[in-house]
Amino acid sequence: HGEHHLSTARDVVASLQMAAAEAERLCLTDLPGELLELILCCDVLGAADIGRVACTCRRLREACQPRGKVWRERFRLRWPSLLKYYSHSDSVSWLEEYKARHNAGLEAQRIVASFSKRFFSEHVPCDGFSDIETLGCPSHFFEDELMCILNMEGRKGLTWKYYAKKILYFLRQQNILKNLKEYLQRPADQQSFLEGAVLIDQYCNPLSDICLKSVQAQVDEITDKVRRVLRAKNARHPSVASKAGEILIPEVELQRQVLDAMNCVLYEQLKYKGNELDYYNSLNSYIHQVLIRRTGIPISLSVLYLTIARQLGVKLEPVNFPSHFLLRWCQGKEGSTDIFDYTYIDAFGKGKQLTVKECEYLIGHHVTEEFYGVVTSKEVLQRMVGNLLNLGKRESTDQSYQLLRDSLDLYLAMYPDNVQHLMLQARLYFHLGIWPEKVLDILQHIQALDPSQHGAVGYLVQHTLEHIERRKEEVGPEVKHRSDEKHKEVCFSIGLIMKHKRYGYNCVIYGWDPACMMGHEWIRNMNVHSLPHGPHQPFYNVLVEDGSCRYAAQENLEYNSEPREVPHPDIGRYFSEFTGTHYLANAELELRYPEDLELTCSTVQNIYSSGKE
Repeated sequence: HGEHHLSTARDVVASLQMAAAEAERLCLTDLPGELLELILCCDVLGAADIGRVACTCRRLREACQPRGKVWRERFRLRWPSLLKYYSHSDSVSWLEEYKARHNAGLEAQRIVASFSKRFFSEHVPCDGFSDIETLGCPSHFFEDELMCILNMEGRKGLTWKYYAKKILYFLRQQNILKNLKEYLQRPADQQSFLEGAVLIDQYCNPLSDICLKSVQAQVDEITDKVRRVLRAKNARHPSVASKAGEILIPEVELQRQVLDAMNCVLYEQLKYKGNELDYYNSLNSYIHQVLIRRTGIPISLSVLYLTIARQLGVKLEPVNFPSHFLLRWCQGKEGSTDIFDYTYIDAFGKGKQLTVKECEYLIGHHVTEEFYGVVTSKEVLQRMVGNLLNLGKRESTDQSYQLLRDSLDLYLAMYPDNVQHLMLQARLYFHLGIWPEKVLDILQHIQALDPSQHGAVGYLVQHTLEHIERRKEEVGPEVKHRSDEKHKEVCFSIGLIMKHKRYGYNCVIYGWDPACMMGHEWIRNMNVHSLPHGPHQPFYNVLVEDGSCRYAAQENLEYNSEPREVPHPDIGRYFSEFTGTHYLANAELELRYPEDLELTCSTVQNIYSSGKE
């Protein structure tokens, strides 16, 4: 027995030795194709390695062919989020796609890097956007690189992130505007109210992940809940069986059962309600936020209500009722023009069903019959955008007037010849000092539409042309040296994180003047003379944690004993990195305050390291 084992062991060793000798003679090209692919797909190899391997011989060149698995895997490992743009049936040259994405990345980095230098002194880098419109590379590749920049780890690259975000915002809005215009071209029966609401939401929140598919899925989920309630009440109800709005239910009693089940699910189970306490919050208008927060204003809740009802076979129609959007439900002959043939539904008021008289009680005055009429999806969108426009005018805290700009864009996409809104857009851009060339285009358009506006148009044209001339004459940036005698009173430096002694807010310094540079009116309004040193002391430009920019007197600022990041949208415009104790000025800010970094570093060393000891 023992001998038998021994001989078997000897055989194994011998065959292993033979295999080893054979293996020594084997080279990479002798391996089966699948194994070769597996080795070449491993993630330690880079694209350059694959390129070199492909140059060695015909067998390896075939293994690394442009349309093959190896380059597809290389592409997937590097940019996994891009695979959604390809279907399995596509015949794709993965090598060409890899090169195109790589080049788009270099192009995006080049453009982002150039923005700070070109647009440091402008609030909105409009001219840069014009460059991007003529991009030579596929826009989804360009966008993907911008996302990579935004997702960079840590507290570095703040300036890159700041401009990548602005560019991405612009690119996505251009795309959404294209989709909106396509939507508006469709016949009315193919314009879903929900899709319109999603387009508006996307345009105002281009960096959020909002898509019709996921919003529709959430609405479907609510619809299924309603079906379950309906089944419990009436198992033979036609809406229980049918799928998404395939049939319309003619019987009013069966329709009533659907609406009762909807009210039960939406307002009792899911606790949806009109947002009376915070009515003027823009989130109430965004459909994805309505679904998350389960609250909204009459029009956004009506769009949700009407969509669910239609999926369950009940046709409700939107009514542009003054100051309180409603839905109507036909009780008489379909398409009746008699306003008394309808019951009116208040989706803001828990789905309450109202008569004509009760609608008037709701808003407190009598209205003529025309206000009970049904409106188109375009008119519903117009009212939604109108609400956002009004909020945009109210929001005085946002210095870039982003919401007002976005809602004006949307309004003019629907009604490009509306003189009143064109004028508002021209005035807004003029006020913000942005896009002077575009202001001239808008004014020319207004003049062609309505010659009676020539007075206002002429005034704005003259001042805009002066603005363009001034921009041409602009000399380089003003440089402030601390060593200069007139700056000897300036104690604090760029990048330090401070606290305001009176108001307690945290902030970071991004500029300073040896004395207050504001006009008399500002000095009087801000009561600067009541300070012990009045306006004759250094003043600092600070970014505040609440998102505002302020101008603070030296005597009101003190070092912050617990420095932390300042969450301000413009941080990246001025700073490239947060170190944990202070911010580092980016190249453009450092150019303007060349001697500040040294003082900032020694100040930080003195304050924070002595504290740790």
